[in-house]
Amino acid sequence: MSQRDEKGRAGATEATRAANAAMAADLAFEDTRDFDEASRGLIAPLPDGGRVKGADGGLVWDLSRFDFIHQHEDAPDTVNPSLWRQMKLTVQGGLYEVVPGLYQVRTLDLSNITFAEGPDGIVAFDPLISAETAKAALDLYYEHRPRRPIVAVVYSHSHVDHFGGIRGIVDGADVEAGKVQVYAPEGFLEAAIAENVLAGNVMSRRSSYMYGNLLPADERGQVGAGLGVTTSSGAIGLIPPTHIVKETGQRETIAGLDFEFMMAPDSEAPAEMHWFIEQFQAVTAAENCCHTLHNTYTIRGAKIRDPLSWSKHLEKTIEMWGDRAEVMYGMHHWPAWGNDRVLEMLGMARDGYRFINDETLRLANHGLGPAEIAERVEFTPELGRHWGMRGYYGSLNHNVKATYVNYLGWFDGNPATLHTLPPEQAAGRYVEFMGGADAALERARTAFEAGDYRWVAEVVNHIVFADPDNEAARELQADALEQLGYQSESGPWRNFYLSGAAELRQGIRDLPTPNAASADNVTAMSMPLFFDYLGMRLNGAKAGDRRATIVCVLPDSGETWTLILRHGTLSHRPEAVEHADAILTVNRSDLNGVILKTTTLEALLGDESAKIEGDAQALHDLLGLLDEFEFWFNIVTP
Repeated sequence: MSQRDEKGRAGATEATRAANAAMAADLAFEDTRDFDEASRGLIAPLPDGGRVKGADGGLVWDLSRFDFIHQHEDAPDTVNPSLWRQMKLTVQGGLYEVVPGLYQVRTLDLSNITFAEGPDGIVAFDPLISAETAKAALDLYYEHRPRRPIVAVVYSHSHVDHFGGIRGIVDGADVEAGKVQVYAPEGFLEAAIAENVLAGNVMSRRSSYMYGNLLPADERGQVGAGLGVTTSSGAIGLIPPTHIVKETGQRETIAGLDFEFMMAPDSEAPAEMHWFIEQFQAVTAAENCCHTLHNTYTIRGAKIRDPLSWSKHLEKTIEMWGDRAEVMYGMHHWPAWGNDRVLEMLGMARDGYRFINDETLRLANHGLGPAEIAERVEFTPELGRHWGMRGYYGSLNHNVKATYVNYLGWFDGNPATLHTLPPEQAAGRYVEFMGGADAALERARTAFEAGDYRWVAEVVNHIVFADPDNEAARELQADALEQLGYQSESGPWRNFYLSGAAELRQGIRDLPTPNAASADNVTAMSMPLFFDYLGMRLNGAKAGDRRATIVCVLPDSGETWTLILRHGTLSHRPEAVEHADAILTVNRSDLNGVILKTTTLEALLGDESAKIEGDAQALHDLLGLLDEFEFWFNIVTP
C-alpha cells in the first residue's frame, strides 16, 4: 500500500491490485465500438472546460475537475479498470449531432438534454437537473444551430435529472400562455413530487454519498457515477405538464414532427415512456436502455423497481419500432447507430433485466435467501461481456437483493433474523463476544493484511457502533471501505465506500444542502399529496392521543378540506365536517408560503390574509407537531 496522502487516504493494496487485474482479464476490451459512438457527431466541446456558474457566482457544475481522467489511458491502481473505461467514455462532453435535425448536449449534468428541430420550432427533451446547466446547454446549442424558439418540452420520466432544469430553457409564463407545451407520461407529476418530497431529506443525504458529492475528484476519490459524472448543484424547478401521454400507440404531432409514444410505467421510474420520431427514424427507450446495467433498486433509497416489467417494456419497444429504428439516443450516455446495433442494445437489456427477475425467483424457490442469491447469480457469458450490462450504476448484487424484497419482503425466512437487536445494542455485545475491542481490532488487522476487506468492514463496524470515539477502529474501518471502493466496478458503490471512509476520518462537513421541498415541488403538489407531506412530518410520539379536527378553506383554489388529528396521525378528507375545532381560511398560495417558511401563520393572520374561526390554538398546536429534518445525519456512525 502506497504512502497516505494529505487527506489520510491510502493507495491500493496488493490485494486490490490483484482483484482489479483479475476483473480486467475477463472483460471484452477488444470491443471498442463505444469509443467510436461516444465521439461521433461532435460539433463543439463544452465551453470554459465545462464550468457553469450560479447566480451567486459559485460553480454549480465543473467538468474540469475530471480532466485527470483524460490524462491516463490505463486505470490507476485505485480505480476498477472497467469503471475507468466507462468514465473515459462518459466524461466526454459537448454538442453532438445524432442525425441531422436531432442534437444532444452531453456531460453538462448527470443527464443529457436533447433538441429536435421541427418545421414549427424546437422540441427539448429532459432538461437536466439545474436551470443553470440547462441554460448553458441551450446557449451552446444556439451558438451552432439556428436560434428558433422552443415550442415544446418532453419529460421522459419522473426523476429530477430529467425535469429540474426546465426554467433554464423556457419561461413559465410562456407555458401558461400556451406558447410552450409540456408533455409527460401519465402519473408523472405525482411520482416526481412524491419521490422528491415524502422521503426527500433522507434520499438527498444518501445521494450525497451515491454521487460522490463530498469527495474530491481524483484517482483516490470521485471518478464518476457510471450513469454520468455527478450531479449539478443549481436551481431545481418543475413546470407541470400541459399534455399527458396516456396510452401506448398514442400519436402526437409536436413542432411538426410525428411522434409515437409507448408507456413504460413501473420500470426505471414509476412514470416513464418511450417514443419514436418518424422523420429521424429515431427511438428512445428513455432511461430503460443505457450503456450500463441500471438500478432495479437505487442505493440512495427509493421504491424497488420491477425488472420483469422493465424487460417487457423493452421487448415491446423492439416489437413496435425494431424494424424501423436506425438510431437510439438516450437520456444518459451516447447513442447507438444502425438497426443491428439498436436491436443489440435493446435485446441485451431486455434479457438482462429478465434474467435478474427469473434467476432470483428460481433460487428463492430453492430456499435461498437474498444474500445467498446475490452471491450466486452471474450473467451468462455473452450478457456478462456486453459493456451495456456491466454494473457501472446498478449492480447484479444489489439488484438481485431488491428483486427478492420486491416479491418476498425484507425477511429471509430464518427466524433468527426476524427480530434482531438494533445496531447500537448489538454492537456492544458482539465486541464483548469477540473478546473486547483490542482483541477484535487485532484480528481485523490480520484479516485486512490478508485482503479480506468485506469481513473487516462487517466486523469493525460493530466496534465503531459500540464506541464511535475509538480512533483505531474508525481508521481501520476507513481503510477497509477505501479498498472496497477502489475495487468497485459500480460508481455508486465506489462513492458510498469512499464517502464512508471520508466521514470516518474527517467527520461530517456542514455544506449547502438541497431542499427537497422546493417552491416548485410544494406548489405543484395536489392537496391530497400536500396533506400527506404534512402527515409524514407529524411527530406521532409527540402528538400522542391528541385530537383535533380542522377545516381548511382555500379560496384561490376553490377547495375545502378537513384535517383529522387522531392517534398520532394526520388524515384528510374533502369538504368540511361539522363540529370542527377550528376553521382556517387561507389561500393555497399563502399556505405554501407557511410550509416553505417564506411567511408565517402569525403574519398572515396579522395582515388578514388568513383567518381562524374557533379554537386557534388547535391549529398552532398542530403546526408545532411538525418535525424539521436535519440533513447532515450520521451514516457510518451511530
